[in-house]
Amino acid sequence: MKMKRLLIVLLLLLVGGAQIGEAQVFKKLKKRAERAAERTVERRVDRETSKKTDQVLDSILEPGKKNKKAKGPADNPIPDNENTPVGDQGQDDTEANSLQNDPGMMKVYSKFDFVPGDKLLFFDDFGQEYIGDFPSRWNTNGSGEIVSINDAADKWFELKSGHSNYFIPDHPPLPEEYTIEFDVIANGLDDKTASTTVLKIILSDNNSFKLGNYAMAQFSFCQYAPIGMRIRNSSGDINNEISADVREAVLSQPHISIAVNKQRFRLWMNEKKYIDVPRLLPDDESLSALKFELLYFKDGKERLFIKNLKVAEGGLDLRRTLLADGRVSTNGILFESGSANIQPQSMGIIRQISQVLQQESSMKLNIIGHTDADGNDAANMELSKKRADAVKNALVDIYTIDASRLTTAGRGETEPVGDNSTTDGKAQNRRVEFVKQ
Repeated sequence: MKMKRLLIVLLLLLVGGAQIGEAQVFKKLKKRAERAAERTVERRVDRETSKKTDQVLDSILEPGKKNKKAKGPADNPIPDNENTPVGDQGQDDTEANSLQNDPGMMKVYSKFDFVPGDKLLFFDDFGQEYIGDFPSRWNTNGSGEIVSINDAADKWFELKSGHSNYFIPDHPPLPEEYTIEFDVIANGLDDKTASTTVLKIILSDNNSFKLGNYAMAQFSFCQYAPIGMRIRNSSGDINNEISADVREAVLSQPHISIAVNKQRFRLWMNEKKYIDVPRLLPDDESLSALKFELLYFKDGKERLFIKNLKVAEGGLDLRRTLLADGRVSTNGILFESGSANIQPQSMGIIRQISQVLQQESSMKLNIIGHTDADGNDAANMELSKKRADAVKNALVDIYTIDASRLTTAGRGETEPVGDNSTTDGKAQNRRVEFVKQ
């Protein structure tokens, strides 16, 4: 109100002594001033509301970090070990019901419908690589190296920019239906970062350095304008841009999720779906290789790092498996390392389980948590039970499933399905099972 009065007084001074014929002009100017003041107040309210919402979401997803300073574009978007969804090292005191703080707010993630594949084909967190080396399970005709960031223990793969420089993981041939996930850090971006500064994700018919037949999606790291995402295939029937403003998302260590179901291609950044094209791929299984290409990053200034690349077969519908077999196992429910805090990209799986329980009103489930063999045996046993409890609480608090229909158990590292001496094996062992009772 003070601002509104001030603007009106100023206008009165400006038009003071004007002729009677100017009264209409004054009236219009007054209305404009009032609208400007209202918009200023609205913007202030929006900023405060956004700030409070972020604080509530932080308390749900990261309950131990309520007072953590939010990072802005000028800060290094660098992860700490506690937030890295790999390994089960260590144990913290976080309660298993980390989603209970405000389940109503957590519903902002409850419609995230990405479901990771249930058969792991390839996983690399670069944990067994040496700093400065090119990763042993990848190939390239360009350059890149394993790095640590801010002296943290976890390792990232830095890709070097270059036209037709491909980075190719040594995964088995891609099946008809599969999912791809990875984390990204972009550093050195500012308002001069070019619109052509992009990461391409390419599905190709070969694992060599030739493009061949392909389907491709790319997104830009430009900060001065919303460039959108581009999709293209070698047949030429698709080559266009999809409107998207990802400028803030690419600054905040985004998690990329991709689902391929025969010809259909979908891509999410964090929990938002940006691409859903029914027939981007050819109607056969010819595109069997994954490639990355990084373009127009300024050397020494703009840098890109990736981590936790996971390729898994399946990802279409866990509901059918649970209904048909009476049990389903998934390593797609991710937790913060050493804790029972569910990561939001896991909500697609939990949502599908809730749909089965809503459809089959008499069904009861036992939720069983498993860890890899890193860390203390007893701590892993306790951690696996807390993680099962966290999943139960999500089903109860977010999807209103009756708690009496759900039991939980923890098996720790006692029932491995993969080799705990390998990265892939550890990833297979970190899983949650749902068993019909």
